[in-house]
Amino acid sequence: MTRVCLVGADDVNLRYELLSRETARDALATYDLREPFENAVGLETVSLGAAVALLNDLNWYLVRFVDEAMVLEPSVSESEWLSRELATAVRDDAVGPDELARFLKIYGLEPASADDPDGSDPDGAERGDAPAGDDGADSTGPKRLVEPMYVTRTGGAVPDYDLREVEETVVERVTESEFGA
Repeated sequence: MTRVCLVGADDVNLRYELLSRETARDALATYDLREPFENAVGLETVSLGAAVALLNDLNWYLVRFVDEAMVLEPSVSESEWLSRELATAVRDDAVGPDELARFLKIYGLEPASADDPDGSDPDGAERGDAPAGDDGADSTGPKRLVEPMYVTRTGGAVPDYDLREVEETVVERVTESEFGA
């Protein structure tokens, strides 16, 4: 199964924005939605092609409400996400293996924000649709992605995240154009 994760912009409640609009709600209706990270919507699709097609269907909403759209394709990596652009390039066989793993965006992963101690979102809806151990979720709710660091992989190892003290990170592979942007 290919996983999709949409990370909401700081000033929006992503789940609300997507589900309050009929077209997005219809596109997402067949999926079991989760919250793998704070203010994120996660789901599983049957293939990389289906994941890219869903992102294309949701493009209007992604442009307005989403900071990052990531795809986790097991045939590429079990632990490193792909950016939307890179996932599309992989689907289209437009990227070589050397570029596929070279450019990275590494996020720190921290406990949910301190201003939300009860685990509810700004509209008062309870969280808890992300089971413990699923991506960034734990018993206190989903963790928050913070401060991405752009790095180039050399020698096969992922460089350490050093922008702040975090126990966990999330690695996203990006295209060369996204890396240089």
